[in-house]
Amino acid sequence: MMQIYAWLEGGAPWLGQLSPLFAATCAALALVVVGGALASRGGRIGGAVRFAGNLLMLAVFGLAVLRFVRMDPSFDAALHSIGGPAQTVSGGETRIPLSADGHYWITAQVNGTRMRLMVDTGATVTALSGDVAEAAGVAPDPLRPDARVETANGMVAASPARIDELRFGSVVARDLDAIVMPGAGGPNVLGMNFLTRLKGWRVEEGVLILTPHRPQAEQTPTT
Repeated sequence: MMQIYAWLEGGAPWLGQLSPLFAATCAALALVVVGGALASRGGRIGGAVRFAGNLLMLAVFGLAVLRFVRMDPSFDAALHSIGGPAQTVSGGETRIPLSADGHYWITAQVNGTRMRLMVDTGATVTALSGDVAEAAGVAPDPLRPDARVETANGMVAASPARIDELRFGSVVARDLDAIVMPGAGGPNVLGMNFLTRLKGWRVEEGVLILTPHRPQAEQTPTT
């Protein structure tokens, strides 16, 4: 249904929307340039300043990789297998019948707020519309720039965010990456970054079966 197309720049300083990572990159470049100029004059301070700039540049790069690449479900699964920070899904096997409209729908609690979500195997990441995200307290991550997302209606800008807890039936997902789509009444879907955290998922006779790693007691969503 939708896929991440490209990362956009985190903002423009002349518009007062400077991304923290972009600002750190500028600071690192400035330290390298200033340090190089001072070092060319034979001063020891210049070498130290340039070294500090290089270290800051490496730190920015590492942070960018760890935060941005989590949007790729295959990377997240690999990171989880070696004990790195990961999105986790647990709970008992859940069966979801096919709805009359040809989609699989669930009634879930996102950060305790009840809502209806569609399971979409064609979506790269989980997505919430702006009004739903606001109601559930899912705020955009200021350390990640907006993403350009391809939808059925064309390209739109979406804000990366993180869901603290998503619960439906006996399935619980915590620390789940998502994107917030602009406006109200937009798509609210569970994407592949959710499905790949499960032990397995399959479709049998029109029923979607989700098998998490660790079963939990089923809970019924409440308003």
